[in-house]
Amino acid sequence: MYYSSGNYEAFARPVKPEGVDGKSAYLVGSGLAALAAACFLVRDGQMKGEHIHILEKDPIPGGACDGWQYPDRGFVMRGGREMDNHFECMWDLFRSIPSIETEGVSVLDEYYWLNKKDPNYSLCRATEKCGQDAHTENKFGLSDKASMEIMKLFMTPNEKLYNVSIEQIFDDEVLNSNFWMYWRTMFAFENWHSALEMKLYLQRFVHHIGGLPDFTALRFTKYNQYESMILPMVKYLKERGVQFHYGVQVVDVTFDIKPGRKVATGIKVIDNGREDTIGLTENDLVFITNGGCVENAALGDQNTPAPMETEIRPGGGWDLWRRIAAQDPSFGHPDKFCSDPEKTNWMSATVTTLDERIVPYIRKICKRDPFSGGVVTGGIVTVKDSSWLLSWTFNRQPQFHAQKNGQLVGWIYGLFSDRPGDFIKKPMRECTGKEICEEWLYHLGVPVDQIEDLAANSANTVPCMMPYITAFFMPREAGDRPLVVPEGSVNFAFLGQFAETKRDTIFTTEYSIRTGMEAVYTLLDVDRGVPEVWGSVYDVRCLLDATVKLGDGKKLTEHELPFLEKIVLHEAIKKLGDTDVGKLLREYGVV
Repeated sequence: MYYSSGNYEAFARPVKPEGVDGKSAYLVGSGLAALAAACFLVRDGQMKGEHIHILEKDPIPGGACDGWQYPDRGFVMRGGREMDNHFECMWDLFRSIPSIETEGVSVLDEYYWLNKKDPNYSLCRATEKCGQDAHTENKFGLSDKASMEIMKLFMTPNEKLYNVSIEQIFDDEVLNSNFWMYWRTMFAFENWHSALEMKLYLQRFVHHIGGLPDFTALRFTKYNQYESMILPMVKYLKERGVQFHYGVQVVDVTFDIKPGRKVATGIKVIDNGREDTIGLTENDLVFITNGGCVENAALGDQNTPAPMETEIRPGGGWDLWRRIAAQDPSFGHPDKFCSDPEKTNWMSATVTTLDERIVPYIRKICKRDPFSGGVVTGGIVTVKDSSWLLSWTFNRQPQFHAQKNGQLVGWIYGLFSDRPGDFIKKPMRECTGKEICEEWLYHLGVPVDQIEDLAANSANTVPCMMPYITAFFMPREAGDRPLVVPEGSVNFAFLGQFAETKRDTIFTTEYSIRTGMEAVYTLLDVDRGVPEVWGSVYDVRCLLDATVKLGDGKKLTEHELPFLEKIVLHEAIKKLGDTDVGKLLREYGVV
């Protein structure tokens, strides 16, 4: 496997890998990474579909990419997906997946034209004081000292950030700024999370720094992620004969491990209640989704809280990874991520409006017609003074094909599930759907005497507790996550958010798809490059633009500098004059 850039081979079709007709594949899980790997096996590996087996413990595919209507609860989206125009592996895949909405076009075509016609941006990024605009004015609000702390992190080598938390790097000048409010609510970072991951995010998305305050950096699918992304992939795979096996819990994978050579020899499963073992040869490829951010996720309903279930049980991604990791040090250290659910949980809730009474409050804040079919909030609206640090969003409506006319389906989440609310005086994790809706309505500015009635009769709200949703953000070091293809592997790879690949950032659709692509290309020796991570961190134009934007447009000469340094700076700018460097500095507002 090798990386490539540019379009020379981006659209080339690889030759058929040698011996692929004699190989088969088993994929543990049916989340985005596994489905992507299956698609790459079919498209680029040219493996016969009937030789590919997807083993899924749940009755439906999709993993964390869900969007479902439960007859007894209502619509549910546990999370949302924000996407970037430089998700190179993702768009490489989706150019080949036919849309199930529009005949004759790909998912990429559909997505591109939707976001071209209806670009995303927010008209109100944050509120306070019961629905009033917080007037962040798209400013980061960073002092020079805070900016230097961010720049220092940006430049720090990875190995110096092993097992270091964000709060060990940043002080209150960063942590109390608009920048941190934007950042942690958009990406779900907590102060105690990994400084290494924070640094990787800064570098990965440096080209989008200017788009963080108003979400112009983002693009969204038309419907929920399950209907817009997962269903087209499943249809593509089924039409090519790929075998889906539901109700199959993978409880262990066994290996024959010798110096310099590791072979997966068996998959232990509970197949719809019956224990079995799938024997493997070197021609049977195994793709393992280890860990899982939505493992142990639990739903409540309008009148029942969502339970916090932290016990790691057989048949789940964490127990499986523990069993695998016990067999070889190169298979990672799962307990680095899943041992402290108090530091890895947050809650979400899906709210469905049932009549028009809540809609005016949404419209007042987003400053758009929610029923237009276009962008509504343009990303999350963060309630700046919420004790839960509540954020909420309504994407393009309808979000579900099954939505009734006149209904809106939106998403709410709180980073601090253990703190009492401002209106509902108890922790979010103890609240029913109705109570979470009441807290949200309070922060929308609904009159207090109307809140309970609206939450009970004008909305249906389904809470979801996710104990391990940000497990991958826990401080870590090299070796805590296994390489996508561990050294010496003959026939197996790891997939998803807890596999290790270069430079890319977890908690993105791109990361899942990239691990699937790298795994398939490595094990089948596909002779075509995997697109490298977009190189904006090496582009001086992006770096200059991000530096100015982080400083809220201040020119270099407007920052506080010692007297002598100011003189040296002015002399340097004068000497650059009409050189190309001088022109570049002026073009990006540096001087």
